[in-house]
Amino acid sequence: MNGLKKLVAAGAAMVLGVTCLSACGGGGETAQEENPTSIKIWHYEEDNSAQGKAWARAMEIFEEQTGVKVEFEKKSFEQIRQNASQILNSDEAPDVMEYNKGNATAGLLASQGLLSNLNDYVDQYGWDEKITGSLADTGKYNELGVMGSGDWYGITNYGEDIVMFYNQDMFDQYGIAIPTTMDELEDAMQQFVDAGVTPLSEGVAEYPLQHLWWQLVLQKADEDFINAYEMYDGDVDWHGEATTYATETIKDWVDKGYISKDCTGLKAEDAGQGFMNGTYPMFFSGTWWFGRFQSDIPDVNWTFSLFPETDKVVGSSGNLWVIPENSAKKDLAAQFIDITLSDEVQNLMGNSGGVPIAADPEQITDEKSKELITSFNDVLANNALGFYPDWPTSTFYDELNASLQELVNGTSDMDTVLTQMEDNYNKGVESAGVKQ
Repeated sequence: MNGLKKLVAAGAAMVLGVTCLSACGGGGETAQEENPTSIKIWHYEEDNSAQGKAWARAMEIFEEQTGVKVEFEKKSFEQIRQNASQILNSDEAPDVMEYNKGNATAGLLASQGLLSNLNDYVDQYGWDEKITGSLADTGKYNELGVMGSGDWYGITNYGEDIVMFYNQDMFDQYGIAIPTTMDELEDAMQQFVDAGVTPLSEGVAEYPLQHLWWQLVLQKADEDFINAYEMYDGDVDWHGEATTYATETIKDWVDKGYISKDCTGLKAEDAGQGFMNGTYPMFFSGTWWFGRFQSDIPDVNWTFSLFPETDKVVGSSGNLWVIPENSAKKDLAAQFIDITLSDEVQNLMGNSGGVPIAADPEQITDEKSKELITSFNDVLANNALGFYPDWPTSTFYDELNASLQELVNGTSDMDTVLTQMEDNYNKGVESAGVKQ
């Protein structure tokens, strides 16, 4: 991060509670409760997802091992994303919770002193022997909240990337081949449009379309662009080849009917359901859907692949387990996190359609799950993870969605959309004090 400079006095006020960052795991400044009888855990995974199944088992194991009752509360993705700072700065904070990785989320909370430093627990449990390379980047943050270096504030136990899901039955019904190149992808989408079918299930109110936009950016982006965008190491050319190509392609696909103009108000769940119920033959989204597709549409013949013709793919480690600084049960929280990395829980995740980072390959009996894990391992081996587009600032997730909504519904042209993205990005980075 050669372009990252030290925080000056004007930006120092942003890093509230930074002195708390030196607190070691297992202690901190919060008094630890003696002989606790319960622990509060929050996450936002669906019960029938791979993570949901695996973590439910982890809670059972935790209760068996400790005799401490788990008070589990399922929250929504949006509940935690929008309210985390306020919640963690109150007495309502859980003892351990799932949280989004990246500078604008876990990094921001770490820089504000709201998350516990986990360095001692990493040493105690040897988590850094399982979480290595690019998987570790999203768990470590420096004093400015920038990922990739510094101290541990979050622990992942799975990986994820964004893939193209295909309804093989619909492709067969219309006599269309599963594409392997960009030309074949666009040809397949055109054939569906000609048959009166909108090919891509999309939702612009939440993350699906911004992930597609970022994947198109990654087709043209080099390492310098990614480092500038994600790590603030250099300037981002918002009207250069990568962003222009991605934005033009989205507009072109909307104009051709590959993406419905009516998707601007749809959320991720709406888009996923549109694929599962057979309305759309394609869905570009995360491997976190894999387990649900296996359990929810067992009679549908579906397949998946990485996006064609790209060296980088959207994805990273999975979300993080974090321990709020206000927790009085940090040791128990760390024990629970360690159980999620155990062989039993990791293997269960793998056989449920997830992408565990520490499973025994010989214990993964489901062939489709093996295919998924092999695909992700290849991505790791090729250093192909390209992270996510909303990470650089705390407000960019909503701002990207708003810009893409204007692009899809035609209220703003491409140049206006790119300028709006650029302005929002620069304002967010400047206000965070992470770059000068």
